[in-house]
Amino acid sequence: MGFAERKPLYEAIEHERNTKIISYVTGDRANAETQIGPDCIDIFVDALDAIGPTKKISLLLHTNGGNTAAAWRLVNLIKTFCDEFEVLIPYKAMSAGTLISLGAQSIVMTKQAALGPIDPSLIHPLGPQVPNGNQLARVPVSVEAVRGFLDAAKVDLEIKDDGLLARILNDLSNKVHPLVLGEIFRSRAQIRFLAEKLLNEHVQDSEKVRAIVDFLCADSGSHDYTINRREAAALSLPVEKPSADFYGQLKAIHKDYSSEMELAVPFNPMTMVAPNSAANYRMVRGLVESVNNGSFGFVSEGTMVRSTVGTPQGPQEQLEDRRVFEGWRAL
Repeated sequence: MGFAERKPLYEAIEHERNTKIISYVTGDRANAETQIGPDCIDIFVDALDAIGPTKKISLLLHTNGGNTAAAWRLVNLIKTFCDEFEVLIPYKAMSAGTLISLGAQSIVMTKQAALGPIDPSLIHPLGPQVPNGNQLARVPVSVEAVRGFLDAAKVDLEIKDDGLLARILNDLSNKVHPLVLGEIFRSRAQIRFLAEKLLNEHVQDSEKVRAIVDFLCADSGSHDYTINRREAAALSLPVEKPSADFYGQLKAIHKDYSSEMELAVPFNPMTMVAPNSAANYRMVRGLVESVNNGSFGFVSEGTMVRSTVGTPQGPQEQLEDRRVFEGWRAL
């Protein structure tokens, strides 16, 4: 399994749809997830330079989301090289992946494909912490969860007393740092602004644009909500159903990269190495591929060391990840 098997499928789609394909996969393998980020931009520049200015570019996308600014930059970068931009979704393009899709004149979704809300969650150096083993880990703060809390106080509970509302806000700021709250509401305004800008380029009805953004940013109720192609079409997004042959090609590509990256198998380092020994590992956790520029992977490499150490409570196993490389490279 690999690029050699996917390349003929890319070529067939390019020929049939008169397009050029770039595939972008951010792995969602449990315990080894990756996200849309600015580190992929240089790879995309090389892929686009290899394609050159062209009539149409299709971005085959699989992602749980990621950095909003990187998603915005990626859409604008691709659109400088083509007259028509479409997104192909074999399985899912959530969160920032949905934001990318809003910039497309056409969104090709399979029967199992899903979009999702674009309300951002923020991980901040001053964000709240929770125990994670022997350490504390920063947890993401949902923009809409904070807004929902404040709306519940004002609307659902109908609290009118300014002093009580001030105490509620003060209590919230004791749980979530004020600078984090400020960043949350700044990102909420930014995501709506970016979504509207992307939609306004190909949706002329301002009321439809507002309704789409309202639903994706707030009205869907939860960041985990999934939007199938029927609901996406009902939202007035430019959804296209693939033909039976095209569906088979998209499904085959998805199965191939899923198998190569082991997306359905949770990453468990304990299964990689026997007790009191070491094992080298290499994981491909992301892909950017095109017929013209080949295959690039986001790769993690290192040595996993499993040992037994003495503690006051008795012998305990210890696992050490000696990572020597992490980043994009040609495959």
